[in-house]
Amino acid sequence: MGYALDLAGRAEEQGEVPVGAVIVRDGERLGEGWNRPISANDPTAHAEIVALRAAARAVGNYRLSGATLYVTLEPCLMCAGAMIHARISRLVFGASDPKRGVINSTNHVFETRGLNHRVQTEGGIMSEQCGRRLQAFFQERRL
Repeated sequence: MGYALDLAGRAEEQGEVPVGAVIVRDGERLGEGWNRPISANDPTAHAEIVALRAAARAVGNYRLSGATLYVTLEPCLMCAGAMIHARISRLVFGASDPKRGVINSTNHVFETRGLNHRVQTEGGIMSEQCGRRLQAFFQERRL
């Protein structure tokens, strides 16, 4: 999660919401990303999606079975859906997102009946550090 926080710093440097993500399997970093929707003019360029794309390219397969995705903020519906399609085995996230988070906050999307894949989750890892970075970013934008 510490590395994902470093990646969130890259997003912040670019004026993006500071969210970072990294995908690891068997101790190997497969892909990483940070929020880029503004700079990439791409509404899908969330940190998780960028990391999923990089990991899929690295292994030559869109299925990332056995991989863990670490992200500094609880994922939105789009990112959670992409994790299901990629067959991510485990999600570890930092801060909860009470407005858009669909893992534990506004929904429990991975528990939806009928899904052909289940993602194990663990939230609240380094949540204070992740949350402080986001709060500081938005507080500064309000000034």
